[in-house]
Amino acid sequence: MLVVLLIFSFITVLCTGSTNISLRDIIEILFTGQSVTEEWTVIIREIRLPKAITAVLAGMALSVSGLQMQTVFRNPLAGPYVLGISAGAILGVALLVMGTGATVAHLAGNIGYWMIIVAAFTGAAAILCVIFLVSLRIRDVMTILILGILFGSITSSFINILQYFSEAGALKSFTVWTMGSLNGVTLLHLKALAPAVAIGLAVAILTVKPLNAMLLGENYARSIGVNIISARLLIFFSTGILAGSITAFCGPIGFVGIATPHLCRIIFRTSEQGVLLFGCLLVGSIVMLFSDLISQLPGNGAILPINSVTAFIGIPVVIWIIIRNNKFIFT
Repeated sequence: MLVVLLIFSFITVLCTGSTNISLRDIIEILFTGQSVTEEWTVIIREIRLPKAITAVLAGMALSVSGLQMQTVFRNPLAGPYVLGISAGAILGVALLVMGTGATVAHLAGNIGYWMIIVAAFTGAAAILCVIFLVSLRIRDVMTILILGILFGSITSSFINILQYFSEAGALKSFTVWTMGSLNGVTLLHLKALAPAVAIGLAVAILTVKPLNAMLLGENYARSIGVNIISARLLIFFSTGILAGSITAFCGPIGFVGIATPHLCRIIFRTSEQGVLLFGCLLVGSIVMLFSDLISQLPGNGAILPINSVTAFIGIPVVIWIIIRNNKFIFT
């Protein structure tokens, strides 16, 4: 049912937009590359199709990274950005945009867009390296969680300082970027985004067994031969590349990584990480596609910020789960 719903959502996104294009014409464009109207071919192949694929990749990446963080920290409110990785990516873009006085619009060309991506990746990688070094010396996972939150707070404070001293144009441009968007990713950018997400998901699959063991505590995991430090490094690397790549290409997108794993636990009624990981791939993709549809509701070419839409969807889900269960159950 989830696979059918995912296909239906994907097709609906392709059919939705300011220009009405029939499903028959869309299928013809996708499989033959030709249409009675040349503009329709451009709209489908260069705008709607990359956006739909980006939504699927973002939903998968954020949901799986959220599942990993909630399991390793045994914290129901942990998300893909709990280690400050997203804040590092945002800081990288802030230094590029507000530090140079440029605007995202001025950087909209291919070279400029890749500069934004490299800046976000560099910021996320810097925080990830710090966490990597900390995890080598600290065994307590909750201490690492607290330090990750502190790293995020420090970078956020630095971003606030940059915003205070930046010019109005650069500040507005950066603020709009932080609202998140799926529209800026082209087929060229997908050639970099898709492999990055694929690598992150491949590493996530390798962490399924250690995460299952960690459900019963790290002492139990050690007793059955799990190398906790190696497992943490794999999990942090996977989360870093998944959250960092999506933030780099789409901007920060919140609450999908927090809400989706809980929805999967309700749907599948299990804590087995392999099942939940597969569920997050499907449910996360559906949530992001649905969010993209909602973002286009105003019509007339107006599109709501995707980050605002995901907040409206994710926050009520988390609140409902808290009220429904009174507490979060992981086992």
